[in-house]
Amino acid sequence: MDTNTSPKAATADFDADIVIVGAGPVGLTIANTLGVAGVKTLVIEKLEEIIDYPRAIGIDDEALRTIQTAGLADEVAAHITPDHWMRFFTADGQCFASIEPRTDEFGWSRRNAFIQPQVDNILYQGLKRFAHVDTLFDHGVTGITQDADGVTLQLESGKGQTRTVRARYVAACDGGNSIIRRTLGVAYEGRTKANQWIVVDVRNDPLGTPHIDMCCDPERPYVSAALPHGIRRFEFMVMPGETEEELSKPENMAKLMRKVVPDPDKVDYIRKRVYTHNARLAATFRVNRVLLAGDAAHIMPVWQGQGYNSGMRDACNLAWKLAMVVQGKCGEAMLDSYGQERRDHARSMIHLSEVAGDIFAPENPLVGQVRDKLMLALNAVPPVKQYFAEMRFKPMPRYERGIVVPPERSESRPLMGGLLRRSGDTPMGRLLGLMAEKKESFIGRVLNGLEAPQPSPVGRMFIQPRVTTEAGETLLLDDAIGLNFAVLAWGTDPTFNMSARSIAFWQRMGVKFICVKPQVQMAYRDALRPGVITLGDAQGRIKDWFSQQSQSVVFLRPDRFVAAICAPQGVDATTAALARLLAAPLEA
Repeated sequence: MDTNTSPKAATADFDADIVIVGAGPVGLTIANTLGVAGVKTLVIEKLEEIIDYPRAIGIDDEALRTIQTAGLADEVAAHITPDHWMRFFTADGQCFASIEPRTDEFGWSRRNAFIQPQVDNILYQGLKRFAHVDTLFDHGVTGITQDADGVTLQLESGKGQTRTVRARYVAACDGGNSIIRRTLGVAYEGRTKANQWIVVDVRNDPLGTPHIDMCCDPERPYVSAALPHGIRRFEFMVMPGETEEELSKPENMAKLMRKVVPDPDKVDYIRKRVYTHNARLAATFRVNRVLLAGDAAHIMPVWQGQGYNSGMRDACNLAWKLAMVVQGKCGEAMLDSYGQERRDHARSMIHLSEVAGDIFAPENPLVGQVRDKLMLALNAVPPVKQYFAEMRFKPMPRYERGIVVPPERSESRPLMGGLLRRSGDTPMGRLLGLMAEKKESFIGRVLNGLEAPQPSPVGRMFIQPRVTTEAGETLLLDDAIGLNFAVLAWGTDPTFNMSARSIAFWQRMGVKFICVKPQVQMAYRDALRPGVITLGDAQGRIKDWFSQQSQSVVFLRPDRFVAAICAPQGVDATTAALARLLAAPLEA
């Protein structure tokens, strides 16, 4: 085991500041982010190597932004297909809904196809950049104990060798069957769908068309998905009485493939695998010094491609918090915000995935007929079509508790949306209920009979446009900030009204003070305080963002969520409020 220590490393009493159990995408992403932060980290994996068979095929803009923060975006970008549409077809081939998001508000396209093992390998190889990050494969956890100072893990290798590892904190990323979650006695609530699906991956794409087609055939629903590098995935529902062994026989596989390709004998198969769809959520995401992430904390059906991406949101939320606690910048109580912020959103994504699955493959054929007629009718209404095309139904993370200072205002409740969900426990009823509860959408306004006010940006992810540095380099905003807090103001020095005490506090936190101004003004050098950097608004998007706000100083967390927004004269009060939430003293 590597015994090198980072400048921030703890005492030799610990093998690592952070031990991550599980070398899947979530664990690897946390490890890379901690590596960037300079935290001594150990990744433990019970397998001899990372999993090489395909699983997830959709990666969203939030996940790519997280990988960008870990410094691996350029390598990953070579293995994605941006702007990946998802189209739903009736049994007779009519497209009744098409999800065609074209936005890049977070710096990346909203939907992207990818092949998970390729990206997982990039994440794994990325750990080699850090002398203070080590891996230990072929070791499973057999016991775990905690005390006031740290966590002790008992390990056993595949050859029966035992060893003990000690850490300040543990991130349990060991999957849906998490040994750590089960050992800690954390309930895993939810359900398992009765039906299964067989996944078939092939090389040399026999269709060659882009995007994902969801074919709602009542006899046997199936999916056809174009992936990067000439790979295509087919998914077929396993019908009652069928087994993986039977379906994998050449003659039965040929029957399945004949639904989608002209000549099933000329298909270049990679592998076939049967999956069961689960919807489960851990009762808590934190037990003292152990924090659950990824499938260990939640698992969901595949229909919106959010299982992988929800895990990456966990990694994005948790890594910077662990880093700041072990580095002594924030108090341990701050870690409670992880579950406060992530658990509710994970539940929302599980619900969305279940509704999408019920609509795609309803158990009652009559529901499928109603779905086809209703969706074809709704698709003829331009605002409704836009609602689906732009993925406005997707619940975006919005933190109302945790490391956020919310504005003091109340919001009216979506009464019609709640009524619809209570009165119509059917796939379409639940979908309409979700649409009604999103008051900022066209359908939400119609069903609720109101125009919702502009929602506060606090607790939401900040945009990521391109900016220009004082050196003349144009780059994405996150690359200019790094893994740091930022206090960003439009057109002015964000520290002008800030006391020396508040400035010193943010400097200890590693903040970037930023003045953003129109691109054309970059030729003029403002007289700003030392330590304040100027960025040019290369696309005009930051100006547009601030034009929708009534206040002009925004406090950004390292994960780029808006922690607070205030007027220039409110920066000290906002600093004090955030210091309390971070469990960090204002005074050194």
